Amino acid sequence: MADPKGFLNHGREVATSRPVGERVKDWNEVYVPGSLLPIISKQASRCMDCGIPFCHNGCPLGNLIPEWNDYAYREDWAAASERLHATNNFPEFTGRLCPAPCESACVLGINQPAVTIKNVEVSIIDQAWETGDVAPQAPERLSGKTVAVVGSGPAGLAAAQQLTRAGHTVAVYERADRVGGLLRYGIPEFKMEKRHINRRIEQMRAEGTRFRTGIEIGRDLKATDLRKRYDAVVIAAGATTARDLPAPGRELKGVYQAMEYLPLANKVQEGDYVAPPISAEGKHVVVIGGGDTGADCVGTAHRQGAASVTQLEIMPRPGEERAGHQPWPTFPMLYKVTSAHEEGGERLYSVSTTHFEGDEDGNVQWLHLIEVEFVDGKLTQKPGTERRIPAQLVTLAMGFTGTDRENGLVDQFGLDLDERGNIARDADFQTNVPGVFVAGDAGRGQSLIVWAIAEGRSAARGVDRFLTGASDLPAPIRPTDRALMV
Repeated sequence: MADPKGFLNHGREVATSRPVGERVKDWNEVYVPGSLLPIISKQASRCMDCGIPFCHNGCPLGNLIPEWNDYAYREDWAAASERLHATNNFPEFTGRLCPAPCESACVLGINQPAVTIKNVEVSIIDQAWETGDVAPQAPERLSGKTVAVVGSGPAGLAAAQQLTRAGHTVAVYERADRVGGLLRYGIPEFKMEKRHINRRIEQMRAEGTRFRTGIEIGRDLKATDLRKRYDAVVIAAGATTARDLPAPGRELKGVYQAMEYLPLANKVQEGDYVAPPISAEGKHVVVIGGGDTGADCVGTAHRQGAASVTQLEIMPRPGEERAGHQPWPTFPMLYKVTSAHEEGGERLYSVSTTHFEGDEDGNVQWLHLIEVEFVDGKLTQKPGTERRIPAQLVTLAMGFTGTDRENGLVDQFGLDLDERGNIARDADFQTNVPGVFVAGDAGRGQSLIVWAIAEGRSAARGVDRFLTGASDLPAPIRPTDRALMV
């Protein structure tokens, strides 16, 4: 362990955020650069000799958290980085974007604020990049086998890197113009600057992974032809079919899916546009959906100069303490104030959209809503609570329902789906089609980045066994695993 009395001597400290008035004027990450390192050794010392590290099970990757906390406490950054990379290909992604179920499972969290595991993780990897401890790991020999990975999000990248390091020749196909999937175009720059993706891609290229952008499997290249070209295929295309809102007025101009809105802001940062084709500037913005994607829309609207931002959630406001049915060490549903919410706007809970109202030119102007409540377990409307709020830009951030069925990938491969509409797979992450595997949201359904990386690593092991008969690659999870998540 680190310091036996660390959790007694030091309270929890987290990364320092830049002032709201400063950060909403740019797209840089919200935290003060370099603010973590001076405090991180003390924070790592709070990791206690708990006997059974429940954080291991709370993390889908099985991260060796007590080990790299100990190294961080001793400021042995090279050893900490090695332990961190032993289970996680991309800790700079999870350290910025993961909701940290490991912290919910931290034993210290029973009666004290949990260890700042996420902040320690990102400090270790950022320091490793600075000191040159992150280097390409090219395979010693090639297997002669080829693998195609469809999708370059975290699941696809993790599978590709593992398989490349195992000696297979891997090509990653991405339908967008740049590599990264939702990391590139779904996550705003203020949550993760894209330079973190770029340097990982360069590392993977140096290891031998090949990337093919602007090619959508099913449309630009038939799935059956892809299967003929490669010895195995990994589908990591995500769950990109967005849940819609069939309310009257949905067809009005100004009502968009979140993933129609967010990528355009990222493309401005990439230099593709001077200004986004869809902008919140000077508009009353309403975001429907209270999750992380909704918060991303809120933060983006602030930076674009929205006149007002209102976020709607149909469920009641979560509590600030664990509910009785979500005991430690499970991942609880708690009221969360993200950096985007700190920047302003209003959040309305227990409300449902009834319809949209537009002007004579077909532009949305108002959103009509009604309060709702649960009665005998059923969501019902509360009479007399109808009202309207100004809405000149509406983004729908209500989650995703499954893999894209429109491009033909699923049907061309002839893939079976499970009862939830995701691509079905066995214990090795293999579909009903021999040699075709699935990882991430395409097989699991909409989930977290940490689950995507874990699935990509596990699917790589299944592919390696399929191609060679055995595998030394780790498999942190099985398709049915749920760890301590709710």
